[in-house]
Amino acid sequence: MQNPLKATTDLALDLGTVNTLICNDKSQILLNEPSAVTVNHRLGCIEAVGSEARRMLGRTPGHLEVVWPLRDGVINHFDLTQEMLHRYLRKVSFGRGLFGSRLVICVPTETTQIERRAVRETGQALKASEVHVVEEPVAAACGAGLEIAEPRGVMIVDVGGGTTEIAVISFGGIVCSGSVRVGGTHMDEAIVMHVRRRHNLLIGHDTAERLKIELGCAMRPSNPAASAQVKGRDLVTQLPKVMSLTQEDVYEAISDQIGYILNAIRRTLERTPPELSGDIIRDGITLAGGGAMLPGLAERIGRECGLLAHIAETPLLTVALGASKLLKNRALLERVQLQGV
Repeated sequence: MQNPLKATTDLALDLGTVNTLICNDKSQILLNEPSAVTVNHRLGCIEAVGSEARRMLGRTPGHLEVVWPLRDGVINHFDLTQEMLHRYLRKVSFGRGLFGSRLVICVPTETTQIERRAVRETGQALKASEVHVVEEPVAAACGAGLEIAEPRGVMIVDVGGGTTEIAVISFGGIVCSGSVRVGGTHMDEAIVMHVRRRHNLLIGHDTAERLKIELGCAMRPSNPAASAQVKGRDLVTQLPKVMSLTQEDVYEAISDQIGYILNAIRRTLERTPPELSGDIIRDGITLAGGGAMLPGLAERIGRECGLLAHIAETPLLTVALGASKLLKNRALLERVQLQGV
């Protein structure tokens, strides 16, 4: 197997609430793993990270705990995040560190200066020659093919796992932005709660995610009777139970989450300077992130905001690919990177 780092050691890293992606400056995805860590409280060590940790969710004994170090777009477990990144970066560099490489790390807009500095120091600890920290909406816009360095406004809505980030960008900088702690994981949680309240059935988050993928929609469903079978525990009898849930059930469950995203987009549009508003009217809103693939979301945003809304070509990879593009454009990278980190 050819070593993907022989041609280049420059790396771009998308630090997401649900998944962490790493790619090189040729836009090759080297790693796409869940942002999950399994902690062994008995031994005081990390048992697993990534896909291995994700598989343990809901299936571990008491002394093992699966932790998502990032929550709602911010770093919730500082040390675990650092260790997870350290392992991922060593994995793609085949254990030899990042000697002489350049590294671009994308972080949510709501991370603190201390958290951003810690992320940067993680890259430095692996001997990267340069570490640049960039906000995720900027990288997402770049990855979606938007001309962020031009003197015109572009609008990006990045619907991630733990947060939705909205930004209007011009001249390589964020002119105005918004963020709401609503994303794919919150929709899953809303489905769990709805099924519990409406049907007295307790389902797991994996089941809720499957329902969202199979039946989820942002517009009122044209076929509300479409259904899927789910397995859970009956809260009345406390026994296992199988039942069918409809598309209408899932729509009702996530409708509040969709409303929060729409309100955040409207608030950002209200703060956008008039000159840039004209650009957005002409070019529309670009959606990125896994949540952008929810059927009907682009149509719903376009209808309620009176603007064209379209989905980026590869919404799940947009941030990582955008960071990869920045590696090839030093002038733009210097302009958009966070200062004082």
